[in-house]
Amino acid sequence: MSSNNDSIGKTVTVALLLCVICSVVVSAAAVLLKPMQQYNQDQDRKSNILRAAGITDPSKSVDELFSQITTRIVDMETGEFVDGRPEAEDFRRAAGDPALSSALDRRTDIASIKRQPRYMPVYMVEDASGAIETLILPVYGYGLWSTMYGFLALEGDLNTVAGLGFYEHAETPGLGGEIDNPSWKASWQGKRIYAGEDTSRPSLQVVKGVVDTSLAGAEYRIDGLAGATLTANGVTNMIRFWLGESGFGPLVANLRAAQGAAAEAEVELESDEDLDAADDSEALSADVDATEEV
Repeated sequence: MSSNNDSIGKTVTVALLLCVICSVVVSAAAVLLKPMQQYNQDQDRKSNILRAAGITDPSKSVDELFSQITTRIVDMETGEFVDGRPEAEDFRRAAGDPALSSALDRRTDIASIKRQPRYMPVYMVEDASGAIETLILPVYGYGLWSTMYGFLALEGDLNTVAGLGFYEHAETPGLGGEIDNPSWKASWQGKRIYAGEDTSRPSLQVVKGVVDTSLAGAEYRIDGLAGATLTANGVTNMIRFWLGESGFGPLVANLRAAQGAAAEAEVELESDEDLDAADDSEALSADVDATEEV
């Protein structure tokens, strides 16, 4: 009997030791691999932003290409840029934190995301003068089976679509999953978001069937997805939420106002330069006349 007890005790001891050793190995691997996982996630995020913006160059690394991108943080309530909000980079985590997000009511929550981060990152390509050439916005919303995460890029007029890409979803392959189809994504390029100056009400939508380009308003219509009406509706709702008054609409309005002010200042500067040139010309003409009289 004693022999049997010893045997059972040894077996239990060995099993416990194996459990401890395995748990230590797994924990150590998780700790050691975490920096690599974070790096890969960061590279994937940058790659998706670059693809949405149409920035590609096989001869350069992701980090080299991303050096063209400026990252800013937006206060979603005011549409103003803010500093000192590093938590905004991980907006998915922020959305689940009541201290960093706000609950949405049913009327507002057309994208079915339940909570909205108070601060969101946006990405910009700027020219040498600081003017925006491309604005890349993170967007997400519920489709048929899943939340679809992607990036929408706008051209410098802040109204024309430059590109769209999704990096995570679980829509049905061959149906709703066609949101990944390169041809369908390419059909977004050149489409318009807003029908007028009001940035609170986007007009762009995914329709059933194929868009008739001969009809008025075709620039605000995207070809539908065969057999995936609910996914298509989800994409429309996602775009209308994030480009509307509850999303990045206030930011777009602020940026447009800044563009308008800059354009007016440039016109005034050119006008002043023309007046100065005219004054110089008149002065020179007067000097010539005076010389001829002498």
